[in-house]
Amino acid sequence: MDSKESKNKIGFTYAIQGITYVWKHERNFRLHILALLLVIVAGFIARVSAIEWMFICLVSGLVLATEMINSALELMIDYLKPAIHPSAKAIKDIAAGSVLISALLAIVVGSIIFIPKVMDVL
Repeated sequence: MDSKESKNKIGFTYAIQGITYVWKHERNFRLHILALLLVIVAGFIARVSAIEWMFICLVSGLVLATEMINSALELMIDYLKPAIHPSAKAIKDIAAGSVLISALLAIVVGSIIFIPKVMDVL
């Protein structure tokens, strides 16, 4: 294995460790994964199209990625500024807001995809 392959393997290992850390320590991440699993089941039941799956994957990935970035920022702020500080609070609030925006976007996309399918059944 050459040096570049070794570095890529190490980077991939670190990424998996990061995902594992968030899974173990962040309840909201696990809730987002649970919601994603429910959406996947609903998608198979509703027979969503390839394009609809693409949008589901994109917004789901966005939610999970913003949740991980939020978690990383919270850890960093807690490490750098353990005492309560207005700037530290603002940083955490802004990061949490990014998760909220991505989750709301996922809800909108999910509604656009699933509401017509549910209405067809009713």
